[in-house]
This record gives sequence, structure tokens and C-alpha cells, in this order.
Amino acid sequence: MKRQSSLVSESVLIEKLTQRDQQAFQWLYDQYSPALYGVVLRIVRDDEQSADLLQDIFVKIWKNLDAYDATKGRLFTWMLNVARNTAIDSLRSRKTQPFSAIRTDEENVHIVDRQHNTEQPNPDHIGIKEVVNQLRPERKQLIDLVYFAGYTHEEAAEELNLPLGTVKTRVRAALQELKQIFKS
Repeated sequence: MKRQSSLVSESVLIEKLTQRDQQAFQWLYDQYSPALYGVVLRIVRDDEQSADLLQDIFVKIWKNLDAYDATKGRLFTWMLNVARNTAIDSLRSRKTQPFSAIRTDEENVHIVDRQHNTEQPNPDHIGIKEVVNQLRPERKQLIDLVYFAGYTHEEAAEELNLPLGTVKTRVRAALQELKQIFKS
């Protein structure tokens, strides 16, 4: 199948997707799969699982297009949340599965890596990291933890030794600030 070389505007995509246009879905996948894959990979840290989850995410997006509300935000933001939530759900389901009481070195390395992540952002993203870098440091740090590293608000509060309410307020403020940046 021939790939779309130029970007299709979000409004055109939304219009065509609501008509269940399969070509529009292909455009959607071509435009956004690298960014969504990058987010999923940063959360689950496994190429194969990230690729599988990406397929699940796009199936969810296709099946739940009616749940998208343009008055609440951009299509990309909605898809980003679908991707993030799917990846986090996948991690949580792995945690609830029985496992050996003996931890391997590989598992210990994963824990250290999550606590001291030095991995560079995925170069295929569409500029989200640069926009997030414009936030105040305390807001940027929370967005990095919650949206790029896959932490829950509770985990971020624990990691940063902050009250949960403060974390939620700062995340909300950061999202509002990002919304203003995207509008300009």
C-alpha cells in the first residue's frame, strides 16, 4: 500500500474517520504511529511488546472513535491517552501475574533504569518533548514522569515526595499550559 507522504490536517482526519474512511485510518496510522510507539516503548521498555500494543491501540482508536470529543482536546491528545493507558494497563497486568520470588539481574537493572532513566527521547516523535521542555521545571518533571515514564499520579507523588493533591494540581496546570502553547 502506498504511504501518504504529506501530513493530513487533524480536522480532515476527524471528518473522514467519523465516516469510517479506511484511507483516513491509514493516514492516521502513518502520521501518529511513530509518536505513539515512542510513548508506549518508554513505558513498557520492550520493542516486541510495544509493537503488539501499538496494534491494540489503533484497534481501540478505530473502535472507539465515537468516544473522542473535539471540544475536550485534540485528536492526538486523546490518542496519546489511549496509548498511555493501554501501556500502563499492560504493565499492571504483568505485575498481577504470579512471578518467581527470585529476581534476576535483568529485572534489577530495569528498576534502576526506571529510577535513573538516561534514555534519549524517541527521535520519531512529533515535537512533544520540545514543547514539554518549555514548561516550568516542576511541571515538566511531572509530565515526564506521568506521560513519558508511565507513572501514576500516586507513584509520581511518592517518587518526588510530594502530596498527591499537589501532583494532581501541577499536572492539571501543566496540561493547561501545554494547551495554551499548542494554541499559539
